[in-house]
Amino acid sequence: MQKLLDRCSEQQRLEVLQRVSEKSEFVSVAVLQRVSEKGELVSVALNTHGTRAVQKLIETLSSREQREIVIEAFRNGVVSLIKDLNGNHVVQRCLKLLGPQDSQFIYDAAAANCVEIASHRHGCCVLQRCIDFALPVQKTAMVDCIASHALILSQDSFGNYVGKFPELAMQKFSSNVVEKCLKLSGVDAEREEMITELMSSPMLLRLLQDAYGNYVIQGVLAVTTGAIHEMAVDAIRPFIPSLRGTPHGKRILQKMGAAASTNGAKN
Repeated sequence: MQKLLDRCSEQQRLEVLQRVSEKSEFVSVAVLQRVSEKGELVSVALNTHGTRAVQKLIETLSSREQREIVIEAFRNGVVSLIKDLNGNHVVQRCLKLLGPQDSQFIYDAAAANCVEIASHRHGCCVLQRCIDFALPVQKTAMVDCIASHALILSQDSFGNYVGKFPELAMQKFSSNVVEKCLKLSGVDAEREEMITELMSSPMLLRLLQDAYGNYVIQGVLAVTTGAIHEMAVDAIRPFIPSLRGTPHGKRILQKMGAAASTNGAKN
């Protein structure tokens, strides 16, 4: 089989991989190694037809050794896969099926190439999936990476879906970044730091009245509890007279009122 693979054309190797993926319980480590050599598995994953075969292969990997071969085959081609129409689906399948620990090679590549990936139409989707499937330590690292490049990413129509913070909250694209970060679980310390920066900003009144920033402040009120919530409410309170006459302000006042009622009921 190995000699046969050596003499195969790229198209023939693609057909072999398709057959292998259909009968994966019979695939030997040697065959998988040969198909994975010299970046060939990456090339197949980038192919319109090959991507389905590779995704199927990932679904049916049955041993530790098979997983390690595939991980090593993808390791140096992760960024190319992430940015590709077909390849990004293979990376997303790895994130879902290999689990966060075996997907660490993807997180390493994403952190090392954060701006390049987040600024790409397929890359920004993969970064969101990275966050969705991450362990807490991986999620923290991803959020730190995104936040450190937030001002650059905020100006990009794709990077915004991944994105200090008052400026971002008042821009159409980057306000999505801030709202997404507010809703993340497992990164409480980072989220509290972001909320403190928003609520202590000299631009708070502008945020409260801004078409995009007001939704970020509503998000702060929705996700916070206890002392951090009280801090947010206290920061807004001096501006209540200015808020009563605007549609955005009324929504924020409603959130404050609902929160006060909920807290009162709990007490």
